[in-house]
Amino acid sequence: MTHQSTRRSVSRWLIGAALLLAGATGTAGQAPLDRMARLRAAMPRVDTVFEDFAERSRIPGLTYGVLVDGRLIHTNAIGVSELTDKSPVTPDTVFRIASMTKSFTALSILKLRDEGKLSLDDPAGKYVPELATLTYPTTDSPKITIRHLLSHSTGFPEDNPWGDQQLSVTDDQFTTMLKGGIPFSTSPGTNYEYSNYGFAILGRVVMRVSGRPYAEYVRDNILQPLGMTATTLEPASVPRMRLALGYRWEDNQWKEEPQLPDGAFGSMGGMLTSTRDLARYVGFLMSAWPARDDPDEGPVRRSSLREMQQPARWRPAVVSGGADGRPVQLNSSAYGYGLGIRQSCDFRRIVSHSGGLPGFGSQMRWLADEGVGLIAMGNLTYTGWSGVFDAATEVLRSTGALTRRQPEPSAALLSAKADVTSLVNQWDDGLADRIAAVNLFLDQSKERRRNQIVGLKEQVGACKAGGDFDVENALRGQWTMTCERGSLRVAITLAPTMPPSVQYLSVRPAPSEPAAAVCGG
Repeated sequence: MTHQSTRRSVSRWLIGAALLLAGATGTAGQAPLDRMARLRAAMPRVDTVFEDFAERSRIPGLTYGVLVDGRLIHTNAIGVSELTDKSPVTPDTVFRIASMTKSFTALSILKLRDEGKLSLDDPAGKYVPELATLTYPTTDSPKITIRHLLSHSTGFPEDNPWGDQQLSVTDDQFTTMLKGGIPFSTSPGTNYEYSNYGFAILGRVVMRVSGRPYAEYVRDNILQPLGMTATTLEPASVPRMRLALGYRWEDNQWKEEPQLPDGAFGSMGGMLTSTRDLARYVGFLMSAWPARDDPDEGPVRRSSLREMQQPARWRPAVVSGGADGRPVQLNSSAYGYGLGIRQSCDFRRIVSHSGGLPGFGSQMRWLADEGVGLIAMGNLTYTGWSGVFDAATEVLRSTGALTRRQPEPSAALLSAKADVTSLVNQWDDGLADRIAAVNLFLDQSKERRRNQIVGLKEQVGACKAGGDFDVENALRGQWTMTCERGSLRVAITLAPTMPPSVQYLSVRPAPSEPAAAVCGG
């Protein structure tokens, strides 16, 4: 491409600048140094993935970043923000992020909910009375609630092509539209159907409940507390030299797309932001995981952030791969509140949202249990990021550093592990009675359990008490005991009693080969 040299030089300059910005000389968050070092070492390969994508897709300009434990550790910029003066993209260039705005709207709703100003199960018509005249598709349809709107469960038809062109609709025009009615493609609360209209209605809910314009509420309650000074809903407020112009590739040339002004549909797709600001925002969302006792500083509760990132409406599962030697993947996906959630055979909690409008395409995606995320923005119509994000994630996965965070075991689980280890090494009826829940020796008699464990010990000999503890949750875990002639795999689950006692106990020979991975497990 004609501006490839610009891409390369800006790219290399930004690598060093961004690492200094992110404090690259140590660990980030709680990341161990070896994990961080392996991820940093992969950044040149990540850059190659994005540079090849930019060249292949004819994108005038793009910017992207990698986050670890909620902190930006690497960013890069390629190409130009506009084609006339060929101003290079930088981490401060402001792009429109389209439907990624929906998560800001969901955050605003949840903040109002946390403050007791609304309920997610309130009828939407309580705050938007124009909805009272809706004609529902069936006589047994429920009234649309705020929860339906947040999770694309309203039954309104999917409206991406139409919704893209509604950003500049005025409040009066929006009111007229609402009074005119909305057709349904399905009954509310039964299916996933992506609705920009629904999130525009949520923007009005924010306005009616808070008593302030949506843009002002988001600015004062989300953007400013997070230090997002470059983020706005109005393109005209961005300094000209910092604003990325949008383009489409047509007739073998780029054609500029008009910048739509902010309007009543801004809450579904009007936000503009920079790489640095978006990293702050995504880092905040990532900070929801894991649940912990740290101070909850907001601006929205961590528990509400986690609520956003859990399935509220499932989507049909999709099988991919199988051709050209690629592995078959089963992907199960859902929508939370303003965010998509899915599982793959490699990762059990992938949170993301893309954004696409004439002239722009963006995506944010993070692995909630591994603490690693990607963000990207481009100024080409509907820039498609899914494939390049998959490729970049595979580069990071190949380092072996995308390890799942392990839950913290409770004191009761650690105590039970020590007791069960002692019981396996030397059976004692008194200890067995003390740690057993009421069901343990009803499900299988104490004599049978004793004989089974004693028989295993005769086969494998003396065992060591050590070994990694694979903790599934605060009250469940398993570990391997290394013995003279083999190994034993021990698993326990504690009962919902105080104090917690052992309701499930399994002691088996450990397999000589690791078990095959379970998709999404």
